[in-house]
Amino acid sequence: MKQYSQACDENREPILAIIRKTFADAHNILEIASGTGQHAVYFARQLPHLTWQPSDLIENHPSIRAWRDDAGLENVLPPIELDVTKNAWPSKQYDGLFSANSTHIMSWEAVQSMFSGIGKLLQRDARCCLYGPFNYGGTFTSDSNKRFDDWLKQRDPASGIRDYEAIAELADANDLELESDNEMPVNNRLLVWIKRG
Repeated sequence: MKQYSQACDENREPILAIIRKTFADAHNILEIASGTGQHAVYFARQLPHLTWQPSDLIENHPSIRAWRDDAGLENVLPPIELDVTKNAWPSKQYDGLFSANSTHIMSWEAVQSMFSGIGKLLQRDARCCLYGPFNYGGTFTSDSNKRFDDWLKQRDPASGIRDYEAIAELADANDLELESDNEMPVNNRLLVWIKRG
């Protein structure tokens, strides 16, 4: 039941360095596409002032629950089912949102739906943090990202590394203003937006 991702262990410290400042005044964080559950447990342990709400498709819940149960942290809530392409989004608002390695796995239509949902879920001045690889000006930032994109498309033609400019348009359309674009290890980025209104 308990799944493990080496990438989660490799990127958690650089991500933490950014979100520790970004979520300093936040209280309730929704994580979209929590995957194994490793990030939820690690960040919640390091940032005990946050209540961390994992979410994912139902088939990923057993691993998230296993990581949560083993950690025994009161500030990690049980996972909720969230398919960004459907209308069953949480009814409450959050003052922070985090998602890692999600937009290149989803179809473009799902990415559009996700940003529409984020725009409704976040309170004014809340931050949205999105981690992963992105292209700039339609160009891959490394040969390894190009190979990764080829692998993604062989697995699922609807997936692939997204252009930053297209993501930025979605963010702007949903009242999100870019606060910072942070370079991360292994040709990844951590994009931080603030909700305008």
